[in-house]
Amino acid sequence: MRDFSIEVHGCHEYDATGAISDPIYLSATYRHPSFGHSTGYDYGRMANPTRDRLEGIMNLLERGERSWALSSGMAAINMILHILVPGDHVLLSEDLYGGTVRLAKDIYHAYGLSFDYVDTSDISIVRKAIRPNTKVLFIETPSNPMMRVTDIAAMAETAHRNGALLVVDNTFLSPHFQKPLTFGADIVLHSATKYLCGHNDIIAGILTVRDKNADYTKKLELLIKSEGPNLSPMDSWLLLRSIKTLGVRVERQAENALKIAKWLQAQPAVTDVYYVGLPDHPGYALQQKQATGNGSMISFKVESPALAKAMLGRLKLFAFAESLGGVESLLTYPLAQTHAEMPKELLARTGLDECVMRMSVGIEDVQDLIADLEHALKES
Repeated sequence: MRDFSIEVHGCHEYDATGAISDPIYLSATYRHPSFGHSTGYDYGRMANPTRDRLEGIMNLLERGERSWALSSGMAAINMILHILVPGDHVLLSEDLYGGTVRLAKDIYHAYGLSFDYVDTSDISIVRKAIRPNTKVLFIETPSNPMMRVTDIAAMAETAHRNGALLVVDNTFLSPHFQKPLTFGADIVLHSATKYLCGHNDIIAGILTVRDKNADYTKKLELLIKSEGPNLSPMDSWLLLRSIKTLGVRVERQAENALKIAKWLQAQPAVTDVYYVGLPDHPGYALQQKQATGNGSMISFKVESPALAKAMLGRLKLFAFAESLGGVESLLTYPLAQTHAEMPKELLARTGLDECVMRMSVGIEDVQDLIADLEHALKES
């Protein structure tokens, strides 16, 4: 099946009732037929039929062999760092979500892991930065919020040649537009709160691995079974419901985003526009090679910090809010929200300053969205 069909039908199996919607199994425990026999379900932390359906769909969409639905995107990243041991080294994209940096700096640094941040859009820099103890290359592509594009296949080859794993945060594009495992990545993750959910009503995370028999998969299985960060049955069902419309949502959002990005380029008060679907974006050719769509995340700079902050109070249709990927359009001020705890050194290296705005484009009428932005950009 192709993606649109997987998104709608997934791993659904009709039960005796013929229900079109997967049932929600709220049971915490399960009755065994007799000693030594099991239905395949024993305890809700270990497995749940509703969650299993969701994990099966994610395997199909990401072309992976094992998925876990978890309580948040940060829980997914936490599990990846948790498979490492003291003395291990991790290379990360220098432009990435601030929460990932916080987890590395404030939590895992104390457990003996070391971290370096590099421009992963330049593979030569990555190769020079790898150490003998580098165990994970962790990338976002496109990156958050400056929209840099990293060559997934080149990163996978570099990681594997040095005995490391390649982990890709695929939140910004979703599996509908990009499938990192097919380019050699070992693990792909999502903040499923974003595009996979698409309605701003649940917090969830997804981990999917390329090889279900790999040592890292066995470690993840043990950690998740033992620590219990699993997604609840109700939220699993809500995510199943949302994935049915994933393709139609993200394609509409991307269509709107391209129109808005082109409009922003023509505005005198906008100095820079970062959208991977614009032909003048430095990563455009690579983006078209490794993805089937450009997503709906746009970052842009306005001419002054004062204008950036004033815009946020003038919005009528856009919401000034954190997060992304929902059907509602959002505008975020990264320095005060998603990247408030980023080290100043990384901010300087990536160009993230007080003039940067990050936009998540929704499914509204694009002319209404442009009219709202036009109003917000006008000096009072």
